[in-house]
Amino acid sequence: MNFKTRTLQELRDRRGVLASKPALLGFDGFVDTIVTPVALRAGQGENFTPIGTITEFSQRILGAAGKSTNIEFYPRMDKLGGNGPIMASALLAHGAPVTYIGALGRSSIHPAFAEFARRATVVSLCDPAATTAVEFTDGKLMLGMMRSLDEITPERITAVMGDGALITALGAADLVGLVNWTMIPNMTAVFADLVTRVLPRVPVRPGRGFFFDLADPEKRSQADLVYALETIAQFEQFGRVTLGLNLKEAQQVFTTLGFGTETETESGLRAMAEKIRARLDLTTVVVHPKESAACATREATCWVPGPYFAQPLITTGAGDHFNAGFAAGQLMGCSPEAALGLGVCTSGHYVRTARSPSLGDLETFLANWK
Repeated sequence: MNFKTRTLQELRDRRGVLASKPALLGFDGFVDTIVTPVALRAGQGENFTPIGTITEFSQRILGAAGKSTNIEFYPRMDKLGGNGPIMASALLAHGAPVTYIGALGRSSIHPAFAEFARRATVVSLCDPAATTAVEFTDGKLMLGMMRSLDEITPERITAVMGDGALITALGAADLVGLVNWTMIPNMTAVFADLVTRVLPRVPVRPGRGFFFDLADPEKRSQADLVYALETIAQFEQFGRVTLGLNLKEAQQVFTTLGFGTETETESGLRAMAEKIRARLDLTTVVVHPKESAACATREATCWVPGPYFAQPLITTGAGDHFNAGFAAGQLMGCSPEAALGLGVCTSGHYVRTARSPSLGDLETFLANWK
């Protein structure tokens, strides 16, 4: 029996569990504008040749040094964005009950989050940030305006919710997802407040898990990153901690922790996940490149290939969908291998359709994955 068959069987056996597994996520929120950069325009609308790769785009920018240039972004869609809202939306599509605390609008919920707010229990802390997501065949550039996220602090969370409501929400959650550390300047302070002041007062819930996603820490200092990782490790006293990393994030964390470099092969990904996990003493570390995914637990490492698709409809949010699929697998009590399989299939379905899949969609996807 191969891993796809095993994952499909575990999903069929356990899918009914997810509806009774509440998730609490936070704290970011973005309005994303997905755009295609124009290389050569021949007429109005979509009558243009796109700039296909980041390399080609960089050459266009370099050519403007000492001069100036005009680069057109052709808008594809405006959508709900941010690591937290996208992951939360994907979990909702899977069938998990979700509470979301984050940057969804100060005086009222921003229209981009209106449908999300109808399906989830939401608490808004401040206005959302904004991202122009420039998509290429070999990656994407996320151009952000994030000043509103400065308002996300322990004090702001307490002022909006009150300690009682926050403790109640945390106490009811089987999964607590705390994502986008990089873009929230006070996120480490939020982590520290949770582990020192809030979580000690939260009732124990057997099997509770914490999921962390750093979100491309390149612009943060090594000292900041190490302190955040050490603080994340402290959550282990309150539940099982999973650190989710895409390839770039994993390489930066790996180097920052003093391990040097590792190959992008199956064995290299397994080694990277295990060394990071062991150094931080976490329950699980996941590393997910575009083409595969690996994880390390206290018991073993595992790896699965991914359903890579060369011509995706959308790539922004693919990693958040992987996180949702993996976390859903954990909530359902799946094996690490099956959780990885659900992660890559959730992401794979999303990039093909620009839609968050239901568990039924994942069954179909797995059954037809060649």
